Amino acid sequence: MQTFAIRRKSNWKDTAELSVTAGVSARVGNEEMPDQVRWIRSYVVREDDGRLGTVCIYQGEDADAIQEHARRVGMSADEIVLIEDTVVVREDPVNQMASVA
Repeated sequence: MQTFAIRRKSNWKDTAELSVTAGVSARVGNEEMPDQVRWIRSYVVREDDGRLGTVCIYQGEDADAIQEHARRVGMSADEIVLIEDTVVVREDPVNQMASVA
């Protein structure tokens, strides 16, 4: 599998809506397309219009599989970019909300 970054712009009005989509995304990936796509992580961003978007890291057999996953879930894949390599300077910081739980 190859690694991709996917930009999803202004797909959700709030974190509750995003959470519902995340559940569908995980189910579709794990149950319907387990040999084609693998969700690694997502970074949630606040868009200029106030809605939420994401930058997601996925593994997939190709960009078409990533696009098909997004279609089945009902979310955009505004930009799909093949990741050539990874350079980790520091691990991702722990989200404040996650550290409270």
